[in-house]
Amino acid sequence: MSSLIRWQPFEDLVSLRDAMDRLFEESFIRPRSWLMPFESGLAVDVYETDDNVVVEAALPGVKPEEVEVSLTGDVLTIKGETKAEKEEKEANYIRRERRYGAFCRSISLPGGLEGDKAEAEFEHGVLKLTIPKAESVKPKVIKVKTKK
Repeated sequence: MSSLIRWQPFEDLVSLRDAMDRLFEESFIRPRSWLMPFESGLAVDVYETDDNVVVEAALPGVKPEEVEVSLTGDVLTIKGETKAEKEEKEANYIRRERRYGAFCRSISLPGGLEGDKAEAEFEHGVLKLTIPKAESVKPKVIKVKTKK
């Protein structure tokens, strides 16, 4: 038994507007990691507690004195550089994935933080920043009273 399928020649064509939207989205809104290799290589976790915002960044192979951390307004910037120990001229690499060079990562944080009271710790290749919240943005508990 055979079935007929209606031929619709224009169904598979992409409109020029859709193609341009996709081009701009892939180029500027969500750029690929090969355009920004070191930003995607700096893994960062950001979470908040009742009193603080905590940022943890994985910085393997980086010495604490080679890391620069700054907080301007609500933007946290972490800069540094990883250096190769020594270049193996005679080595025949099968795969080489470790990256060397300067990196910089900027992260927007929630408002109402006290940047001048921030603390930074560096242990086992992990940078941990603890930034206290201002009293005005800390959650407040309101006790509910019953009316008699």
